[in-house]
Amino acid sequence: MTADLGLVLGGARVLPVLTVPDPATAGSLAEALVAGGARCAEVTFRTPGAEQVLKTMAAHGGLAVGAGTVLTAEQAERAVAAGARFVVSPGFDEEVVARCRELEVPVVPGVATATELMRALRAGLDTVKLFPAEPLGGLRTLRALSAPFPGARFVPTGGIDAYRLSAYLGDPAVLAVGGSWMATPAHLANGDYEEIRRLTADAVERSAP
Repeated sequence: MTADLGLVLGGARVLPVLTVPDPATAGSLAEALVAGGARCAEVTFRTPGAEQVLKTMAAHGGLAVGAGTVLTAEQAERAVAAGARFVVSPGFDEEVVARCRELEVPVVPGVATATELMRALRAGLDTVKLFPAEPLGGLRTLRALSAPFPGARFVPTGGIDAYRLSAYLGDPAVLAVGGSWMATPAHLANGDYEEIRRLTADAVERSAP
């Protein structure tokens, strides 16, 4: 039985989206996120060391860590083997969804149109990633898409910052919001873990009921 994403996230409503060029920073990154109150994180499969980052952060124990930018079923397998507890994709791919079902991990495909949302719902999913949220029109687009599909839940991601977070979370169709502003590659390159902790704490506070 595939777990529900909301249960995996443990009720967390802000999802740090991480692109980590150097796996050696993963442990300190996990510590900074947890110190800021984060309970989950998404590690994107955009870097050669993404699997090692996943392994390190999953081993920390304080975070429910998932894999993002998963484009193929083979990547989904590797991500889950590395410790991913959920899988996020920028678009809807039947093979990725099917493989995640077999692996019994929640999968969150990206949608940008009503047609893609209908395909995801037809596949038995109820949670999708609106991507890229802000370039698509932000909350206006999310509300237009959610209106005909009241059972759908969204994880909007893409171009959202701390100042837009509360507005998204105020919409009842939004399960959680993904964002990369809390821990950027520049933060990691500079070793600025205190700023990562501060930005994470601010986001967690903004996401509180």
